[in-house]
Amino acid sequence: MPKNLRVRVGFSFQCFNFISVKKSLQHIYSHFLLSQENVREIMDAHDEVNITKGDILLSEGQIAAAYYIVEDGLVRAYVNGLDGSEITTEFFIENEIVIIPSSLFQKIPSAENVQAVTDCTLFKIDYEKFQELFHRQEGLREWGRAWFSYQLFTMKQRSLDMITETASARYLKLMKDKPQIIRQAPLKHIATYLGITDTSLSRIRKEIIAK
Repeated sequence: MPKNLRVRVGFSFQCFNFISVKKSLQHIYSHFLLSQENVREIMDAHDEVNITKGDILLSEGQIAAAYYIVEDGLVRAYVNGLDGSEITTEFFIENEIVIIPSSLFQKIPSAENVQAVTDCTLFKIDYEKFQELFHRQEGLREWGRAWFSYQLFTMKQRSLDMITETASARYLKLMKDKPQIIRQAPLKHIATYLGITDTSLSRIRKEIIAK
């Protein structure tokens, strides 16, 4: 855990700053089978975590013990290439879940690193707390199935895009769907995420501006 990681624990639901909480937690945990009481319990299980740019939330080889929801900031997952370079595999923007599912749920060492791209405010829930709620709340189980289904869809779509779309088209799609990444992530991270070089990405950006 980063030295400057600060965790605020022991909130009650009534003590939450709703202006902050509604932005991420209520957005994430929205499902017709989740009652208000269910959502309150889920919110109480989260701790607010503040991290700084460059902090590592999970290192390659570690087993994930929690997942996070981004309240503010940008997080990425990356792997180390054979040549030692960092290849970004995923970005996590506001109102998204930062998670390495295989490590968290199968309890295997992570193949990826998870790092803060900017200073971030996150909400963290430990695996044990999630499991207790998951087995007790039918609504959370249905929410989980729906979430995983959507993640499988997006992963498949990204795989297809990497094969069937040009680099320019992939960049334009990223710019449209997640402009926060374009604004906040370094060029080198965006380039590896798109599967191209820094030079190619610079050329694409210049061509778009010229149009």
